[in-house]
Amino acid sequence: MILFRINEKTLELVEGDITLQSTDAITNAANSGLRGGGGVDGAIHRAGGPAIMEACRKIGGCPPGEAVITTGGNLAAKFVIHTVGPIWHGGTKGEPEILRNAYKNSLNVAEKNGLKSIAFPSISTGVYGYPISQASEIAISTVIRYLAGPSSLELIRFVLLGNDNYDAYVKTLNKIRN
Repeated sequence: MILFRINEKTLELVEGDITLQSTDAITNAANSGLRGGGGVDGAIHRAGGPAIMEACRKIGGCPPGEAVITTGGNLAAKFVIHTVGPIWHGGTKGEPEILRNAYKNSLNVAEKNGLKSIAFPSISTGVYGYPISQASEIAISTVIRYLAGPSSLELIRFVLLGNDNYDAYVKTLNKIRN
């Protein structure tokens, strides 16, 4: 686990399972139809139970880069913030800006709902194919900029599945803060 303090707030990197986090919200790397799926999305829906899907159906969808909030169902986290990251097309179709917006808009939704803590997976680096080194730089720099401003969020945690993902985020954080 790595902790980095910014304006009396904490950025944390951990290796683990996002569905087990007890932060106020966890973030789901969702598809635009909010239909559940594989990877993080499927794991969150399975662990959280049918209440999450029911809430997603009522919302209907979410465009890439945007974010919406639902109940956490059976999860330890009270809420799930669903965001849609970009599918990697070589970086020529606005992928960096869409990914940046996915993080920023998730943070804004957390803030608007009075949350104090949020956990993120590595958005778009699984089946969507975003290179982890580039995605981690966007993710961490976006969160650091957010925490440098006024915010009621006290903890932002990246929960990374597997040592390779965790090591990539640690390397990026060390590069950014040095």
